[in-house]
Amino acid sequence: MPAILIVDDDPGFRKLLETILLGERYEVKTAASVAEAVRRGSEGRFNLVLSDLRLPDGDGLAVLRWFAEHAPATPVVMISAFGTVPAAVEAMKLGAIDFLEKPLRSPDELRRLVASSLSREPIAGEAAKPFACAGLIAVDAVMQPVLELVRKVAPTNATVLLTGESGTGKELLARCIHEHSPRAGRKLVALNCAALAPALIESALFGHEKGSFTGAVAQHQGVFERADGGTLFLDEIGELDHNLQSKLLRVLQERTFERLGGTREISVDVRLVAATNRNIRQLAAEGKFREDLYYRLNIFPIAIPPLRERPADIPALARFFLARAAKKLGRGEIELTAGAEARLLAHQWPGNVRELENMMERVAILCGERVEAEDLPLEAGGQSRPVKWKEIERRAIEQALESNAGNRTRAARQLGISLRTLQYRLKEYGIGERK
Repeated sequence: MPAILIVDDDPGFRKLLETILLGERYEVKTAASVAEAVRRGSEGRFNLVLSDLRLPDGDGLAVLRWFAEHAPATPVVMISAFGTVPAAVEAMKLGAIDFLEKPLRSPDELRRLVASSLSREPIAGEAAKPFACAGLIAVDAVMQPVLELVRKVAPTNATVLLTGESGTGKELLARCIHEHSPRAGRKLVALNCAALAPALIESALFGHEKGSFTGAVAQHQGVFERADGGTLFLDEIGELDHNLQSKLLRVLQERTFERLGGTREISVDVRLVAATNRNIRQLAAEGKFREDLYYRLNIFPIAIPPLRERPADIPALARFFLARAAKKLGRGEIELTAGAEARLLAHQWPGNVRELENMMERVAILCGERVEAEDLPLEAGGQSRPVKWKEIERRAIEQALESNAGNRTRAARQLGISLRTLQYRLKEYGIGERK
């Protein structure tokens, strides 16, 4: 029977946790101070410690440090009121595995957290375990602190805010957090808040009832409902208008919402990962983003550096994308020469990883078995296409048009570009209309 120690100076809250956990047949001991927690820890072994951050003779960090020194295999969860959440996050960076926020939303919240914490391997063994994210290439030293933060926060239920320029890989990290969490067996649902018109975003978030507006011919579940039990990734969250910010804040606080046009409250258990390429802290200071929502989202922030600040990642990513594109095209290995690598390293990559991925796909289509520096459609630090690239691209367009009897739509599809891009290139190169 797992033994759990509850450390909290609030007798009512301490009794509530004890009652719930005794009902789950755990062995439960309690303490109201740091000194009492240390005495309990000296008297016997615990499988889990739940400790408040604020105690009459010190703070929860003292409890955390004592168990880290004297019982390093014992996981510690911090208990925090809303105002002390940032301190709880700092405690997680020092070794706490999760935090429980006051007031308790429901007994199930505590049950899930305890079950998840007890199922984890001892903290002492975690650092030695290799940590990897599917599809993520991050070999540059500047990315290692980012991965360490992901490793620590993933097994928790903490809300995560991913920040960084467009194309840096925020969605990939969100998937990594989900895949290394206790929710990995459930759904990860993603929504780009900038991809929908304001009139549609509320329905996308919370769903709607049949007949709630013109065109609502059937009931629709929003992403919160579909992500119940799993993880919800809200990208470009800085684009939400104030009205929706208020509604999102309520869901994060109460874990309940109503569908558009509905009257029934729906409860959900969702772990939120949000992302933005905007400085929402500054937006909040300017009154353009709700400050209270910002603090709800910013519980565990992770800033992702742009590609230009991760030079060691550039050739590794280029080779990965080149190999993947070659495989998709049914081709053999394509070599990236030292000259091509140097040109890639000299570029500033304003579009970050996404720009590099797109470029390697185009290179795989248009180049032979080797990619030379002059084959790359960029200049050092810039975006212009060198002469040799233009010749290659023009020849490829002409061949695609010829093999598709002048059909531009099919030619664009063969080249892996949009019809609009093809039309632009036809005009740029002065290629006449094919019959």
